[in-house]
Amino acid sequence: MKLRKVTAASAAVLALSLAATACGGSDDDNSGSGSSGGGGKIKVGIKYDQPGLGLKKPDGSFSGFDVDVATYVAKELGYKPDQIEFVETKSADRENALARGDVKYIVATYSITDERKQKVDFAGPYLLAHQDLLVKSDSDVTKGTDLNGKKLCSVTGSTSAQNVQKSIAPKANLKEYSSYSECVAALQSGAVDAVTTDDSILAGFASQDQYKGKFKLAGLKLSNENYGIGVKKGDTVTVDKINKALEKMESDGSWQKAVDTNFGPADYKNEQAPKIGQIVK
Repeated sequence: MKLRKVTAASAAVLALSLAATACGGSDDDNSGSGSSGGGGKIKVGIKYDQPGLGLKKPDGSFSGFDVDVATYVAKELGYKPDQIEFVETKSADRENALARGDVKYIVATYSITDERKQKVDFAGPYLLAHQDLLVKSDSDVTKGTDLNGKKLCSVTGSTSAQNVQKSIAPKANLKEYSSYSECVAALQSGAVDAVTTDDSILAGFASQDQYKGKFKLAGLKLSNENYGIGVKKGDTVTVDKINKALEKMESDGSWQKAVDTNFGPADYKNEQAPKIGQIVK
């Protein structure tokens, strides 16, 4: 009988200990649902290799417009800069990263499309970009048809250059490289006459110190790309919070400051901050 009493008492103490542990929570809070962030962290998906948008520097720090937007949003969700963990999310893995819960949200030149909305939810848009051309500052390419007979570069597998050749300049000579960095380097050396992708991406490359003043955007607006912030499908609470943060970022001037800082050196003619939920076709 005495042994039973001791065992019962021990079980009670163990139960209380487990309950206290459960109430304490985890140090790695990726929910983003609190008002202050507490002592946890939030994981945010970005690109690591897009200057002016999402770039991981050699010292381990991050810069770019998407980084600034992601940081502002995290602050409005209650997190301090040292509580943000940036995770590289490549284009092909963005939907999976959200579905797995690897990140809370993704800010990575993530165009809102009907197909993608079947798999993820979007806040925003926070930027309206357009497919454009990057050319040398003294280039005579001023319109799409000027590309006939010239060398046009884009990355392997991209439809951007193919769209130009199909719809605008059928005699353009397509050159494909594995990255936009290679395309821009080829443009500088004269190996190609133009590079095509989203104007925001092109402006980011042109704003790098080694390229300042050497390139210009043609300003052709060949497509509309509505950049949104990807969130796990069904997480409407986070979508609503992010939308409020984006509205505040635009109203207090932080959005335009981020545009000027990251794209200004390329003389990027950006659109006004888009209205939340307004998709430009």
